Amino acid sequence: MSDYKNPGIDDVIREAKQYIHNPESLALLEKAANYASEHHAGQFRRSGEPYIIHLTNVAYILATMRCGPVTIAAGFLHDVIEDCGVTHDQLAADFSEEIAELVEAVTKIGTLEYKGKDDPEYQAANHRKIFIAMAKDIRVILIKLVDRLHNMRTLQYQSEKSQKRIAAETLDIYAPIAHRLGISSIKNELEDLSFYYLNREEYYHIAKLVETKKTERDEAVKKMIEDISAMLEANHIEFRIFGRSKHLYSIYRKMATKHKRFDEILDLLAIRIITKTELNCYEILGYIHAAYRPIPGRLKDYIAVPKTNMYQSIHTTIIGNDSKIFEVQIRTEEMDQVAERGIAAHWRYKEGTQYDAKTEQKEIEDKLSWFKNFAVYTEDESNTASASEYMATLQHDVFEANVYVMTPMGRVIDLPNGATPIDFAYRIHTDVGHTAVGAIVNNAMVPLNTALHTGDVVQIKTMKGTGPSEDWLKFVKTNQARNKIKNYLQKKETEKRQERVGEGERILHDELRRRGFDAKEYMEKKKIESVCREFHVSNYTELMYGIAVKSINPTSVCEKLTNQKKSVSEDEALSRVLNKEAPRRNSKLGLIIPGIESMRMSIAHCCLPVYGDDIIGFITKNDGVKVHRTDCPNIQNSKSRIIHVEWDEGEKERLYDSRIIVLARDRSFLLTDIVTVVSQCKVAMESVSATVNHESLTATIKLSVRLHDREQLENMLANVRKVESVISVERKAY
Repeated sequence: MSDYKNPGIDDVIREAKQYIHNPESLALLEKAANYASEHHAGQFRRSGEPYIIHLTNVAYILATMRCGPVTIAAGFLHDVIEDCGVTHDQLAADFSEEIAELVEAVTKIGTLEYKGKDDPEYQAANHRKIFIAMAKDIRVILIKLVDRLHNMRTLQYQSEKSQKRIAAETLDIYAPIAHRLGISSIKNELEDLSFYYLNREEYYHIAKLVETKKTERDEAVKKMIEDISAMLEANHIEFRIFGRSKHLYSIYRKMATKHKRFDEILDLLAIRIITKTELNCYEILGYIHAAYRPIPGRLKDYIAVPKTNMYQSIHTTIIGNDSKIFEVQIRTEEMDQVAERGIAAHWRYKEGTQYDAKTEQKEIEDKLSWFKNFAVYTEDESNTASASEYMATLQHDVFEANVYVMTPMGRVIDLPNGATPIDFAYRIHTDVGHTAVGAIVNNAMVPLNTALHTGDVVQIKTMKGTGPSEDWLKFVKTNQARNKIKNYLQKKETEKRQERVGEGERILHDELRRRGFDAKEYMEKKKIESVCREFHVSNYTELMYGIAVKSINPTSVCEKLTNQKKSVSEDEALSRVLNKEAPRRNSKLGLIIPGIESMRMSIAHCCLPVYGDDIIGFITKNDGVKVHRTDCPNIQNSKSRIIHVEWDEGEKERLYDSRIIVLARDRSFLLTDIVTVVSQCKVAMESVSATVNHESLTATIKLSVRLHDREQLENMLANVRKVESVISVERKAY
């Protein structure tokens, strides 16, 4: 690996003076340097060098990145708490609370122990601390990235085991962070250094391949630069142009993941053109495409649509002289600075401005769309999700995101491959995800499970009072969306269970009173728990829940509690029903009939009534009471064995099956539009089938759905009737 020249404290001050002129700021740097020298005196690195050399290197790199004086001072001081016994309060008194907080945050990250793949939960817990610190103050991770960079540059002095451990952590955690922050110079160096220590054989193999082709490649690049330069000079465009080489790990990764041979990697012959304005960038692109044949599908305009790390450039791949393939990058000077230094270039220190850490952090969130999502997610999930869940979400949803879609207002949202409108909705805001009922992509309504692609413009339709469907878990791709949906459903299930427990208590209370017992006496929790084993449940809550969902008979519970028995035969129950002698009881179907609980009841499958329909009961000989719609053709001629049945007004949350038949003129996307409308009405789809009559050019679509009541059903039918080309919508009885 390359040798690195160690700068001295004077070099740091000299570099800082290029953009820092305030005497107080320069004095702060000198004070921090002297403070670090004094407290680290007598400490040495494994290389045998005084420890201050490491701190000076960190401060120097921060200065070359044009960081502010507070950040550089913290770079000098970042190890005094950990290695010198200096306390937070002491450092705050000697410098400032701001510097003390930065140093302490870097220290907490520095004390983490990376255990690799052998202990993923411990590893995840440690790395979560890194990202929480990063979400609070971006300067913390800038200092830590530079600290790690210098440690990687001097890794040869560590044992082989330590080299591999540190290199693995760098490649897994720190290089992706540098990439997402747009600091390609640090990211590329960290990746190549890690590659060297993790797979030295492959490193040298690719380095040799690059070196073997170097002379030929340099000649081709030189000739292309001369030709393009002559062309641009003739057109009076201000520019500078140079060849660039791809770093070794990037070549290796393309060969390994895309299964390409070395000579198949197109951008090995690469040229970068730096110009003055955005307009110049597009002018240069036009001249190059006029002179050379571009390869289809290889033009990428990151100026019009920047990457989420603020990277801007035009990339095109052309066929040059002797059929050689070149990748050409075109950008402005400012874009080039951001491409190399990322946020460090965009937020470099500006003399004379009032620095405010919170304001800068907010500005970073506004500019880096992914960082705002990351910060919000960290705040929401750092205390609730497990460490492994948190890290899995960041790794998949943030670091591996490579699909870029936009809101109607032009905000870019980055998502992983296969992400859907629901993933998009939760990335916008949790409430948008929870209340999503439809999606419009590129001005067309699409199903909520549609896979999104780069460039899509996505709009989410929401409806207050709705909630996520469990079916969404089958197709969402981001861990963030999946965790939000699960948390919502679990919360609702807990609330629903509590409601059921209360319902069970009321049922048992009423049953005791009906039998003439003092309900308060027998409803004591200890007394009820004494009979739980009899019903194969472990506690009071489970017993009450079982009574509410009709899996436990309240009559049996009363008998166990009171040591009495009282049974009713089937014939007697039927007699009571026919003569309307027994009290009104509610069934598990949300129905009330004159009868007792043991009487079997079921919804008639022929007409499938839903809550709110006009209904009637028919007493069968062997199958209890069948509940029909009053307009069901199967009971129109029946006069005997008919009984009065009512809906229980307290049971509006149940779901009922219904069958719908739609007749429509056949067209493209007909089925998609109908299914989308049904989904928007918050109706659960059980099954759908469609047949086409080619003679009449009509389509018949049969839907099986589940819904709460007739009002919801009528609303759905009305909306389906509005779908283009729909002729009729009917609710069928068989």
